[in-house]
Amino acid sequence: MSTPFPFTAVVGQDDLRLALLLNAVSPAVGGVLVRGEKGTAKSTAVRALSALLPRVDVVVGCRFSCAPAAPDPACPDGPHEPGPGARRPSRMVELPVGASEDRLVGALDIERALAEGVKSFEPGLLAQAHRGILYVDEVNLLHDHLVDLLLDAAAMGASYVEREGVSVRHAARFLLVGTMNPEEGELRPQLLDRFGLTVEVSASREPDQRVEVVRRRLAYDDDPAGFAARWAEEEAAVRARIVAARELLPSVRLGDGALRQIAATCAAFEVDGMRADIVMARTATALAAWAGRTEVLAEDVRQAALLALPHRRRRNPFDAPGLDEDKLDETLEQFGDGDEDDDPDPDGPGGGGGQPTPDDGPESGGDTAAQPEAGESGQPQSSGAGEQQAVRAAEPFRTKVLTVPGLGDGAAGRRSRARTEHGRTTGARRPRGALTKLHLAATVRAAAPHQRARGRSGPGLVVRRDDLRQATREGREGNLVLFVVDASGSMAARQRMSAVKGAVLSLLLDAYQRRDKVGLVTFRGTAAEVALPPTSSVDAAAARLQSLPTGGRTPLAAGLLKVHDVLRVERLRDPARRALVVVVTDGRATGGAEPVALAGRAASLLAAEGVASVVVDCESGPVRLGLAGRLAEELDGTAVTLDELRADSIAGLVRHVQGTQGTARRAA
Repeated sequence: MSTPFPFTAVVGQDDLRLALLLNAVSPAVGGVLVRGEKGTAKSTAVRALSALLPRVDVVVGCRFSCAPAAPDPACPDGPHEPGPGARRPSRMVELPVGASEDRLVGALDIERALAEGVKSFEPGLLAQAHRGILYVDEVNLLHDHLVDLLLDAAAMGASYVEREGVSVRHAARFLLVGTMNPEEGELRPQLLDRFGLTVEVSASREPDQRVEVVRRRLAYDDDPAGFAARWAEEEAAVRARIVAARELLPSVRLGDGALRQIAATCAAFEVDGMRADIVMARTATALAAWAGRTEVLAEDVRQAALLALPHRRRRNPFDAPGLDEDKLDETLEQFGDGDEDDDPDPDGPGGGGGQPTPDDGPESGGDTAAQPEAGESGQPQSSGAGEQQAVRAAEPFRTKVLTVPGLGDGAAGRRSRARTEHGRTTGARRPRGALTKLHLAATVRAAAPHQRARGRSGPGLVVRRDDLRQATREGREGNLVLFVVDASGSMAARQRMSAVKGAVLSLLLDAYQRRDKVGLVTFRGTAAEVALPPTSSVDAAAARLQSLPTGGRTPLAAGLLKVHDVLRVERLRDPARRALVVVVTDGRATGGAEPVALAGRAASLLAAEGVASVVVDCESGPVRLGLAGRLAEELDGTAVTLDELRADSIAGLVRHVQGTQGTARRAA
């Protein structure tokens, strides 16, 4: 077993360390979600925490980690007789993003269950994580069906495995810790709310602190055991403090004044439901115990709010997480109990809610390099002749569902029809590899004709491996939605471009909810560019869209050819994920020789490859040329106007059906 990096040797990241320690003191806090850029010690800190957790007593031979003092009466390995148990270190179980359902919850031997009536169950990761840590790296990339299973287990403290009437239940109470890079996509709101605390981490901009990070990492890589030995005393001190805080926790008093502050804070930030109030109360209590106090103070409530509320107050996936600390302080002061003068100095011992002592060096500030250059007026400077500054997007709205025709095999999502492991059963086939979803009726039909030849003499059915049938199911998949946005001078009218950005922002919101990958191609002037390569981060696409300037000619053909290049590369990377191209334009093409004919040939190239496409017609005014509709025909796709894109548009629904029928007639 490799030597983990010592928890106390992690440089900086005070909020991350505090959140993990609070969960070690009180697992009822509900886990931690760590959000941040790559290379910020997220995984290192989480893996180091397991070495600090107290050892646990387990029943000898129990695969489900039952406690000897209170074994689970429904344990599959039970019932357990009272008696002394064995003590082992707390486990940290890692859930891979690509894990199967059976790997997570465990698997039943279907063949033995049918033929012999025997419950032969192999525990999964949830059983291994019971009374320990379940760690999910890149939790935002976890498949939806695994997320559903995690939600069920986290809510009920137990895992249920059901296979055609045969069921197994076992306890599954664990500390859920997840890490994610927001650039790769957001987390489903249901799972987001299951994390008790959340912290944002970033690399320090302080040179001395960065030097210390490199120095410690190199020392650890050269001699892991020796490096860990040098930090053994600090590790033992933190471990002892966790044990002391756990013992003190039942004695901590959460007064009415602190409860009023918690309730008022949750109400002021308009969080949904009551889980935030409960998590804040548990966190504030754990903070007091960690600081060695038996009374919850105002600074505990403040620190608890900063950890428990940022991920619960978001109303829009494009809003940045975080809390208005001035508003938080005003709320706490307004609903304080008047005992602030008795509180310890926040900078003294036990203050600040028990915050770990930070490393020397100032806090890293914002990245000013990311700000656009400004002229003397303070406005962003133009980057080209004829270019107009970016305009704000109009208010987003709920859009119609745009789908890719046919039946795919892509990643699970909520947009287009696909063959999936989860969904409604549509048929049966012979299993390829391990059997995961049994089609009982088809299996019985396959075995029935052979019963006499197999010497069946009793009521049981003689089933062999060749008789088993895998259920084929149909569900929904996520697609690659590639937006192609006309940013030329013909789109530059401020009100018009604002409406266009609002429509694309609405489609991006729909793509976020349907678990799609998105990409953004823009064209203007003399060329097209990939403003955002295909990614799961819809936030990044929204940010690029908001800052998109306009102006110049309309190289429509260049935009379509750029789409062809992007899709060619994406087919190599992810051949199962089908694409939906959404072209947002008025249909005009200018610049170069025969721009309209060239655009038509580029569109025909995409149509010949069977690329599903929708043209959002942005043409406005009393006189319309119908160029966007003609482009849709050349793409063999559908054209909709901005008004028809709205989900509540009756005209849009009729137009969509007519466009589909027209495509069908052309195909016939």
